[in-house]
Amino acid sequence: MLQLLYTLVLRLTLPLVLLRLVLRGLSRPARELRLGERLARGVPAPPVEVWVHAVSVGEVLAARGLIEHLLARTPTCRVLVTTTTPTGAERLHALFGERVAHRYTPYDLPGVQARFLDQARPRLLIVIETEIWPNMLDACAERGIPTLLVNARLSARSARGYAQLGRLTAPTLRRFALIAAQGRGDARRFNALGAEPERVRVTGSVKFDVADDPERETRSAELRAHWGEGRPLWIAASTHEGEEARVLAAHRRVLEHHPEALLVLVPRHPERFDQVAALVETHGFRLARRTDPDADVSGAQVLLGDTMGELAGLIAAVDVAFIGGSLVPVGGHNLLEAAVAGVPALVGPHTFNFAEITTRLIGLGGCARVADSEALAARLTDWLAAPERRAAIGANGRAFVEANRGALARLIGLVEGYLPKG
Repeated sequence: MLQLLYTLVLRLTLPLVLLRLVLRGLSRPARELRLGERLARGVPAPPVEVWVHAVSVGEVLAARGLIEHLLARTPTCRVLVTTTTPTGAERLHALFGERVAHRYTPYDLPGVQARFLDQARPRLLIVIETEIWPNMLDACAERGIPTLLVNARLSARSARGYAQLGRLTAPTLRRFALIAAQGRGDARRFNALGAEPERVRVTGSVKFDVADDPERETRSAELRAHWGEGRPLWIAASTHEGEEARVLAAHRRVLEHHPEALLVLVPRHPERFDQVAALVETHGFRLARRTDPDADVSGAQVLLGDTMGELAGLIAAVDVAFIGGSLVPVGGHNLLEAAVAGVPALVGPHTFNFAEITTRLIGLGGCARVADSEALAARLTDWLAAPERRAAIGANGRAFVEANRGALARLIGLVEGYLPKG
């Protein structure tokens, strides 16, 4: 009954969802919206062996190593990746070009999912992180297509939400042949919600297995030289609405002690770039934009990171990184890009999306938590004046990453048993 109600609600909200996509995509050419794909209409999905579902940029990056393995394992293996967001699609194309097919995620209605599967005919579905769609899983089960939830994470907050739909959540989770959880806490929460315990494994987070970039130091040195050699640099990465104002307030305090400091401000969502640029200027800061080749960065106080795909490089070039989505109740974002680069990280009070990793990294001295904008300013002011302390904190973060590598190999070992033969 709950699944029928769920499906009815989706049917009723479909026009609003499509209208929202159109409104959010007004700045893009119509052909890029590809609305028909959300309904499995128009150009059909190509037949493939493996379907990988990744929502957006973070999930695409998490899936990268696994997709590379699939492509290398069997040269003729055809892989289809679905994303929900255009930024995820853009990142996928930047990483793989035409080596994998892409479609936007079909809406989770029985008819739409059936039509999509009739087109693609995958022999395996791999879902990245926390995408649990009842009708998608039912349609795969009806066709005998095994489904795997990998690099799976489930915060305590999300678990409480799923628990309220227990009679829908439990049977849906049992559709997964394997749940490869990032941590023990995630595994416990999946089991508590009704997953089959024998199908839940702890593999760790594949984000620890990010490949070290041999050119990182050269590129970061080039960026620092361009931005101003020797000036204090900090980044606010993946910020959200309501957070940038607090970050700018902290930066104003930082400038009182470090007048030459530069804030690299990178909003999480590209459709907000212009809005955030206007906010920076409203607050009276001298602004430069990363996409403006003629911008005077040396004289700027804030550099807007209005590009896609280079966040890791920007983080590696600064002295301190603040990871956004944590001063507002979004739940935080991945700290590991800072840790792998040896850059000390700061987070706000809201980190439930990455609770286990954040807690462990703080405990090992590779990160610190701040309560609000004032505390952020105080910690930044302190760290920007203490290069030896920054180096020690950054080294702790890098050691944390090195000690936890291996999740991708463990995950591949489990996935191998489900991959199509022949």
